[in-house]
Amino acid sequence: MVSGLEEIRLATILLVVVAGFAAGWVDAVVGGGGLLQLPAMLLVPGITPVEALATNKMGSIFGTTTSAVTYYRRAHPDLRTAVPMALIALAGSFAGAVVASSLPSSVFKPIIVVALIVVAVFTALRPTVGTLTRLKYTGRRHHGTAGAIGIVIGFYDGLIGPGTGSFLIIAMVTMLGYSFLGASAKAKIVNMATNFGALMFFLPTGSLLWGLGLVLGLANMGGGYLGSRMAISQGSRFIRTVFLCVVGALILKLGYDVWVENIRPLDE
Repeated sequence: MVSGLEEIRLATILLVVVAGFAAGWVDAVVGGGGLLQLPAMLLVPGITPVEALATNKMGSIFGTTTSAVTYYRRAHPDLRTAVPMALIALAGSFAGAVVASSLPSSVFKPIIVVALIVVAVFTALRPTVGTLTRLKYTGRRHHGTAGAIGIVIGFYDGLIGPGTGSFLIIAMVTMLGYSFLGASAKAKIVNMATNFGALMFFLPTGSLLWGLGLVLGLANMGGGYLGSRMAISQGSRFIRTVFLCVVGALILKLGYDVWVENIRPLDE
């Protein structure tokens, strides 16, 4: 059992640092950094899946908080939409983590793969989507739609996790009418809350590896700061390109998971 950094080899720590930095960068731009960070955590000798999930959430909170602050200072997202959405998403994330403790994620993965394919095709075929902010709703309907997005994707983050930021961005672009840059800025605030919601569930279990989580968090902060600054300076077109790359990687990763889970019973 891993109890602290003193039991982990330097090479493993370096792997976690590199993965954390890269994940922070990807998360800051479009989300999906868990594709890099969580597999690296699972390579730590003696770590359990629950410890990896809990420590991964701790590291991600550092990165998403850094990104959220950077976006707020430079892009000035509308907090009247982002904050209520984040609070609702936090509750959804906690609920998702509770369900994840008793229900295998394999039940949901095929649905997620199909949804990702639809998202990728839609984004690729409509290059003008997300270039400018053209809000579809105002007032209560706008906030009600934002709240619905928050609860659904927050639940997904607590339940499965990978690609939460990407789902938030595409939902705010297509359902609310934000640009990719505006959606990304708000997504960081919401994603920070979903990470915290899931972590609230893991904390009482004693699964969090504080030393490793701190190292991971610092690396995530560095990547998050660089990624958010690049996204702000390059704009929506850059974010859209990275978004399509990350969604493609998510389709391959989750699609492979579904394939392996479906053929395993035949091999046993």
